[in-house]
Amino acid sequence: MSAASIPRPQCNTCLRPLSACICRWVAPTAHAVEVLVLQHPLEVHQAKGSARLLHLSLAHCRVVVGEAFAAPVWPVDGKRTLLLYPDSLEHSAPDLRVPTPLPPEGPPARSGLRLIVLDGTWRKSRKMLHQSPPLQQLPRLALRNLPPSHYRIRKAHQPDQLSTLEATCYALGQLEGAAARFQPLLDAFDGFVEHLERAGGQRNA
Repeated sequence: MSAASIPRPQCNTCLRPLSACICRWVAPTAHAVEVLVLQHPLEVHQAKGSARLLHLSLAHCRVVVGEAFAAPVWPVDGKRTLLLYPDSLEHSAPDLRVPTPLPPEGPPARSGLRLIVLDGTWRKSRKMLHQSPPLQQLPRLALRNLPPSHYRIRKAHQPDQLSTLEATCYALGQLEGAAARFQPLLDAFDGFVEHLERAGGQRNA
């Protein structure tokens, strides 16, 4: 057996090689809104992905891997389910179902909410929505007046395109009215990004 074929030791918590373990940046964060991350299959082993760090930091967060969802993958339990996705026409294909608007009085109590987040590149997440009619029927939560993304390790085509972790933290802060509660997790994410930048620089040196 060649050295290249020998499996590298893996962290049992973050499921990454020990040399790339991200557990030091896990920041347990209290939250009331349930989070369901629908992760594109190509993101599962993406070293630069932020969904695993998010999942480990939020107690009420579940990850489901897939590209097309013909039926809802969330339980029918009385919770109001929202899709974190822009609501403007420029982000919608002509044949997508028009999303249900939020009620004028806003979303229900925090404990009665579920937030669905698409984890993938902008093109992949748009395709996931296009191929998943149940997602098209959900009311959307759009983020506005956001600070610049700190996700420098992956290319963004628009200033408002954020990492999955950043977008989810800002959405939870908006829904729960407690943006400061999620700042420690965003700070930990900065450390994760800086580590990957240094590791990339060392490989290219």
